[in-house]
Amino acid sequence: MKALKNIFVGFLVSFIGSIPLGYLNVIGFEIYSRLGMNSLVFFLLGVIFVEMFVIYFTLIFAKQLVNNKKLMKFIDFFAVFFLLIIGFSFYASGNQTIEQQNVLDKYAMYSPFLIGVFLSAINFLQVPFWTGWNLYLVNGNYISIVNKLKLFYIAGTLIGTFMGMLSLVLILNTLDQNTTSFSKYVIPIVIPLFFVILAVVQMVKVYKKYYHKKV
Repeated sequence: MKALKNIFVGFLVSFIGSIPLGYLNVIGFEIYSRLGMNSLVFFLLGVIFVEMFVIYFTLIFAKQLVNNKKLMKFIDFFAVFFLLIIGFSFYASGNQTIEQQNVLDKYAMYSPFLIGVFLSAINFLQVPFWTGWNLYLVNGNYISIVNKLKLFYIAGTLIGTFMGMLSLVLILNTLDQNTTSFSKYVIPIVIPLFFVILAVVQMVKVYKKYYHKKV
């Protein structure tokens, strides 16, 4: 049961986290448009290949931190701001459009897999993203990372990233140039609102954990 929960939580976090119209999705869309599905799949495999190591090492780092109660108290408070920051980043990402970039040409000589590996490796924002999320999930007991259970969580995150990016690329391809409603409502409104709700839930948890008993 814990293994399935780890897979589900990892999938959900990673799937939602891969939705913003960032440069990886922009290039994925261009690869699909120009080279087809096979090339897109190899590109996405390159992306999650790097992400696998990032998630694993940030998870190990998180495991060491959860034993520090003072630090965990700080993280409980920080989680509120973290969720709000992530929500804002989704809002900011929603203002981008696929017409703003046409960056595939500079990487066209390389294989899609290597393109995915390289661009994912220079995506330094995923380090604080996964460190924050892993700390939040471990500290909140949303996942268990005992022994091999961490591998189920990592598997869920990789599947979530792959499916999230693939879904967005296919949606963009279907909508083609007609992405106004998607970029105008879903990314800058619905998803940020989801993170605001999570932040409110975290505020309630912080209050109950540190203040409710003292009243």
